[in-house]
Amino acid sequence: MLTTGVLTWPGTQRAQAAPTAFVHPGVTVSRAQLDFARTEVLAGAQPWKGAYDQMTASPYASLSRTPKPRAVVECGPYSNPNYGCTDEREDAIAAYTDALAWYITRDDRYAKKAIELMDAWSATLTNHTNSNAPLQTAWAGASWAKAAELIKYTYTGTWSNAGRFATLLRNVYLAKVVNGSNSNGNWELTMMEAAVGISVFLEDKASYDSAMARFRTRTAAYVYLSSDGDVPKTVPSQNLNTRDKIVAYWQGQSTFVTGLTQETCRDFVHTGYGISAVSHVAETSRIQGQDLYGTDVGERLRQALGFQSKYELGAAVPSWLCGGSVKRGLGPITEVGYNALHNRLGIAMANTRTLTERNRPAGTNNLFVAWETLTDGDNPN
Repeated sequence: MLTTGVLTWPGTQRAQAAPTAFVHPGVTVSRAQLDFARTEVLAGAQPWKGAYDQMTASPYASLSRTPKPRAVVECGPYSNPNYGCTDEREDAIAAYTDALAWYITRDDRYAKKAIELMDAWSATLTNHTNSNAPLQTAWAGASWAKAAELIKYTYTGTWSNAGRFATLLRNVYLAKVVNGSNSNGNWELTMMEAAVGISVFLEDKASYDSAMARFRTRTAAYVYLSSDGDVPKTVPSQNLNTRDKIVAYWQGQSTFVTGLTQETCRDFVHTGYGISAVSHVAETSRIQGQDLYGTDVGERLRQALGFQSKYELGAAVPSWLCGGSVKRGLGPITEVGYNALHNRLGIAMANTRTLTERNRPAGTNNLFVAWETLTDGDNPN
């Protein structure tokens, strides 16, 4: 239903409206954040200089990189088959890496390399197919949106094919992700991250509102708070209308405690994807003028980070949690949420802080998370 022009979904608060005017650059990182990171890197300050050195030493920053576009990217379960899946994700991360390197150095070779990568794909790609297509589209789309946003709105040179890339993002990426997924929660959260980022780049208010509404519903259904009641919230379209169905969807976990996620008892890797996407959308929303950190989104993010960080750090796993055993591997996903909640809002997050500082500089998961110590580490902006 529509309420004052903003899409709403059952079981959540009214979606945050798109801004009257979009802020650029404004997909997960703002100009003020970039300027802070640039100043610190050029001053040789840590951890930013180390994070920058890590990024530029990676293959993603190579100025000799050759793009590997294809017309149809086919990705099955766990990328099997893998016809262009890895190539697409890595070219997208490389474009974002080059865009960051351009901003820090003002060396236009990096901007031109980012443009070369984006142009190659916009001239070639027409579709994603097979079972993992929605997730693949989200992973690559999230990185492409960040890269395109930085190049379009900070590069002082020309990008003659920017319009073609915008068409690619709208027709091949946004169309595939904006309507969400009833799979595990990390899918829909990452799909909404891509949809929100692309909507900012395209200045598409309707898609932004739609994606944000779906994001709010899924976030509430992904991270449990005791205030939710005896069982977690659900996404209406999934018809999880009995406790048994909910327990099965939550990987067999029947004891619900604050900070538990729908995929905690699957493994921390996928849980990290979901938490990361929540932080990215919240950060984009903040830059666009609607701060979600003071809503249930921020509280769910805080609790999810703290709960998972505790066990990622090696705390003994109680018998009621995942049968007494968890699969660790949270990934480089804590910087954005930690910076927003601890540094900006002053919330004590001891376990998240320990894990964040231990993992610095946070690199990339080679899917859709990259270089967040550089962009978000202790960044006051």
